Amino acid sequence: MQGRDGMRAADVDRQAVADRLRSAVDEGRLDLHEYDERLQQAYAARTYGELDALLADLPAPAGAAASALAVPDGSALAPTGGPTTPSWVPAVGARPVVARWLAEVWEPWLKVVPIVVAIWAVTSLMSRDALYFWPGWVAGPWGAVLLVRTVLGITSGEPARWADERERRRQRRREKRARRRERTAARRESRELPGESG
Repeated sequence: MQGRDGMRAADVDRQAVADRLRSAVDEGRLDLHEYDERLQQAYAARTYGELDALLADLPAPAGAAASALAVPDGSALAPTGGPTTPSWVPAVGARPVVARWLAEVWEPWLKVVPIVVAIWAVTSLMSRDALYFWPGWVAGPWGAVLLVRTVLGITSGEPARWADERERRRQRRREKRARRRERTAARRESRELPGESG
């Protein structure tokens, strides 16, 4: 392996390919089976060459060919899919997978702890004395468990698996809606047919 194709890909690169594959499914360029296979290969890919191969037969997204993309190291990548340029395009405005996963993991804690602290504060004010700070027993152990989960999850690649599973659920919902629409259209057609013959 030589040049850029042999360079190691980062999680953000794999996520960008996953986003492009999702767009290809939405556009009807890939079926679900092929999407699932390519998505698994994208998350298992180690190099840019392996990622580029997954998108080699897909055109660049609409509007992407007009400009070059800036990547975190400051260089620019032209999304033309040529032999020396990558064919993947990061999703514009997409939050990184890790940040979304962290928000999902910590959101309940961030909602509950202020509530219990507020309850403690109100009861302390009403008693006109600073009561024992019992919310520490809610925030401390729960926060410690979440901290361990966060560290272990990030080191084991849980955010990528979480994003993959979330995308699969989204795709299943889209398929279910499409089947429902097809059944509804078929029922309408079957109701209209007897009326046309009479």
